[in-house]
Amino acid sequence: VPEEGALLPETYTFTRGTSRQELLDQMKKAQTKLLAEIWDRRAEGLPVKTPEELVILASIVEKETAKADERPRVAGVFVNRLNRNMRLESDPTILYGLYGGEAWLKDRSAIKQSEKAADNKYNTYQISGLPPGPIGNPGRASMEAVANPSRTKELFFVANGDGGHVFSETYEQHQANVVKWRKVEREKRKREQEAAEQPAAEQPAQSN
Repeated sequence: VPEEGALLPETYTFTRGTSRQELLDQMKKAQTKLLAEIWDRRAEGLPVKTPEELVILASIVEKETAKADERPRVAGVFVNRLNRNMRLESDPTILYGLYGGEAWLKDRSAIKQSEKAADNKYNTYQISGLPPGPIGNPGRASMEAVANPSRTKELFFVANGDGGHVFSETYEQHQANVVKWRKVEREKRKREQEAAEQPAAEQPAQSN
């Protein structure tokens, strides 16, 4: 199994008969080439000191948002936090540390308090700085986002209920946004419960 973060997620062309190892080698070569290019044109003053650290942070950005246009902003938040010696406090790092790659196969919407408290060397609520390795294989957009993050003063973000996030500069603003998110979550659970309690629609009679 290749090391986490060693492969570039991309569309590849290959011919029938290509071995698994040959394809993995192609993906590793593409990752090495792209990472070198991105590292060479990174912005100054980043708190990542090596290409490997860039991949680690990019893998967290990748798991935090599926929206490409949000990634530079999410990266900016993490860069700001690292520059202030604040913990990243990223939920996906908790899951990866506990379950590895299997974490992304789980159907879930929230982290349990027991999971947050469990001993976990990847848990960025418990450790300072970056985790010891990537939590996935980041794509080009996430690596580019870390190399050239948005220049803001934002330090926090929370889901907004439609697949995106709300960003804030202060903890007070963040707490207000969290309250709004929890309201959205409660309303969502209520709708799901009401739908589950409704009687199943009658099935049409089958004719022979």
